[in-house]
Amino acid sequence: MAFADLLEQVGSTGRFQIVHVTLLSLPILMMASHNLLQNFVASVPPHYCSGPANLSLQPLSKGDVLRLTVPLDSKGKPERCRRFAQPQWHILNWTSELGHEAVRNHSTVALEGCDNGWEYNMTEMSSTIITEWDLVCDRRSLKQMGQTIYMGGVLLGAIIFGGLSDKFGRRFSLLFSHLMMAVGGTCAAFATSFTMFCVFRFACGMALSGVILNSLSLIVEWIPTRVRTVVGTGTAYCYTLGQLLLAGVAYCIRDWRWLMLAVSLPFYISFVYSWWFLESARWLVLKRKSEQAVKNLRTVARINGRHAEGEKINLEVLQESMKKEMSCSQGNYSALDLFRTSTMRIITICLSTVWFSTSFAYYGLSMDLQKFGVDIYLIQVIFGSVDIPAKVIMTVSMSVIGRRPSQSAALIIAGVAVLVNLLVPFEHQTIRTSLAVLGKGCLAASFSCCYLYSPELYPTVVRQNGMGFVSMMARLGAMVAPLVLLLGEGVSWLPGLIYGGVPILSGFCAVFLPETLGTGLPDTVQDVEERGFRKSNCKSSQQKQELTLTLKEAA
Repeated sequence: MAFADLLEQVGSTGRFQIVHVTLLSLPILMMASHNLLQNFVASVPPHYCSGPANLSLQPLSKGDVLRLTVPLDSKGKPERCRRFAQPQWHILNWTSELGHEAVRNHSTVALEGCDNGWEYNMTEMSSTIITEWDLVCDRRSLKQMGQTIYMGGVLLGAIIFGGLSDKFGRRFSLLFSHLMMAVGGTCAAFATSFTMFCVFRFACGMALSGVILNSLSLIVEWIPTRVRTVVGTGTAYCYTLGQLLLAGVAYCIRDWRWLMLAVSLPFYISFVYSWWFLESARWLVLKRKSEQAVKNLRTVARINGRHAEGEKINLEVLQESMKKEMSCSQGNYSALDLFRTSTMRIITICLSTVWFSTSFAYYGLSMDLQKFGVDIYLIQVIFGSVDIPAKVIMTVSMSVIGRRPSQSAALIIAGVAVLVNLLVPFEHQTIRTSLAVLGKGCLAASFSCCYLYSPELYPTVVRQNGMGFVSMMARLGAMVAPLVLLLGEGVSWLPGLIYGGVPILSGFCAVFLPETLGTGLPDTVQDVEERGFRKSNCKSSQQKQELTLTLKEAA
């Protein structure tokens, strides 16, 4: 009897699994809120230099003060980072058109920085971290640095919580991650300086990795293989729905501190109900805690209404069912095994490129919604909605034409869409937004393919190491993405060129990966080497069967 049979005995898709998966998936709704929160809490409102303090004593309107103290740029709008060294009183005597022309032609007029701070147009937001700590002009790079610091936390969290999960268990790590996210988000909402804000956002990033890693582990290890694709698809859509939820919450809450609290407080609730979760029986057996594993299996059987079947499980039955897993765990494998053989090296390098570029371009597009010139709440809804058809199309494509061409095509199309967008004038917002939505949808589809394709390429003995390594590359891509936006200060089109070029290059790298459609999972490195890069000779019946299941899941 295998462990899968033991799981069937206690009920593999019963009441326990339904409640278990549902409760684990709910916090994933809030993941998008934290990942994309920067679009709203760090929204940059229109701003210009404040006038000299002595002008406040004059009976002048705000519009007059603006004309007296701030020059106009080439587009006829107040400059954001410079003002006249002395108020230009004579401007008040000019007509509107003459005044605008004269102020625009300020080459002979002395200018200076915003020594008295800035005035902000707060019609869209009541406050953001930009207005809170004046992250504009010479300090504008700190906005992108804040997101990079957060993604750095996500990267470090993936490393730390992966090890904690293997040592102390999924349940303990998940409990700690929920508490850390709740406390970190609450403290960030009450931060009194930008440095303090970044420290607590870094903690939130770490906690987010712990939540997703341990949630997925607990989901996968308590459900049978036949429903993993369905459950995995449902979990992915929780993130998609989270993007739509973020747009609604941010639209209703325009103050960054209250918005930060709104997306963090639910984790206190998830922390409380997470005490109900049962530790993975697989992990307990591998850690020589078979007695507790038997208790957990009997609890599952009781919840699923199979009390009699649960009583039949004892230590001998459990250890017999886990014999294969325990034998595999006795070998000493590490991340170095991902590079020891030629086939494994090619797979790891190509997958690393795919994961890095997908995450890099995805967050490059999603993290600066203001650049599209469209209402940020509307564009957030559009960007979130496009994931729904994109993931359905990708799932069908992977079952019909295979994983490799689907992965490659998604990346190349995304890159081309971003590059073409560079050629569209800024005034054509509909075309620019449509191309951006196409690119973002393809990148979401690429992520969907990555999560299915990568475990099929790595053998069982190093699958966790492989997934951890490529996931780390994805986090690295997310860290670098905000920094590339800073290059646009000197050359406006350079960030778009990089965001579009990197996915295209990685799309061609994906061509060198083996096809896995219709093939079994490899268990050892030798299995991978023997399979090599031979084309999969799948039987048509297998493809039809997988396509039928895929269509049912999509429905």
